[in-house]
Amino acid sequence: MAKLLLIDGSNLLFQMFFGMPARIFGADGRAIQGVMGFVGALLKIIRMVGPTHVLAVFDGEIENTRADLDKAYKANRPDLRTVPEEENPYSQLGDIYRALDYLQIKRFETTDCEADDVIASYALTFNDTETVISSFDSDLFQLLSEHVSVLRYRGKNTVIYTPAQFCEKFGISPMQYADFKSLTGDTADNVKGAEKVGKKTASQLIRKFGTLEAVLQNAEQIEKPSVRRSITENAERLRLNYRLIKLDSTAKLPFALKDLRFEGSGFTTTEVLRGIRLK
Repeated sequence: MAKLLLIDGSNLLFQMFFGMPARIFGADGRAIQGVMGFVGALLKIIRMVGPTHVLAVFDGEIENTRADLDKAYKANRPDLRTVPEEENPYSQLGDIYRALDYLQIKRFETTDCEADDVIASYALTFNDTETVISSFDSDLFQLLSEHVSVLRYRGKNTVIYTPAQFCEKFGISPMQYADFKSLTGDTADNVKGAEKVGKKTASQLIRKFGTLEAVLQNAEQIEKPSVRRSITENAERLRLNYRLIKLDSTAKLPFALKDLRFEGSGFTTTEVLRGIRLK
């Protein structure tokens, strides 16, 4: 059976850029900590997963359609166009693309949707393929299934979530995650949830009623007055949250599965950096 590894490229870039020592320079004197961290993590993830096919997906500089629904969506994030180059992860993106090309790993930068949506399309299209998604973006938990897992890379402390592990942690099924997160909100994306509704309460409500809409339709049955009032007063906000959080699996696939074939490089990080003349 084919095993597809989907890399949330922007997510991994940010994780490595800010997680590595900032004073790492390449042969030409430019900072390369993000590139070094990205390549090193990618090679370790590949060894962990043993994929037959690999794709790295990056968020392009596009107008976010979700921001059309809510201007506050991701408005809490800094405008990287205004920061010095040495503080901008995307300043090292070109070298990361060169490294992926060197490794013969296909890459794609989105033009009309978010990277999550492209990843969702791949995960839900190939039902006969074992798929591993590498990302710390919790929205991708929505995609967990018998054939889809989510890898959260953290070196020796890496965790690979399956539906069973997710259910044990959250007390709900992966297909209910968008409902759950609509109630709690998402500080990372500047999505405001219902006051008085934390993760424990949201999990209890979704277990009892099944979906966000069922919670809203049966709000009078919520026992705690403060929670009942918060849910009722924020009903439309919560419905909007669901539209913001629910992944769109209709994004066009940039590559056929056969085009993502990966034979395995066996390269070390240093060899890749030398190969693209950064060392």
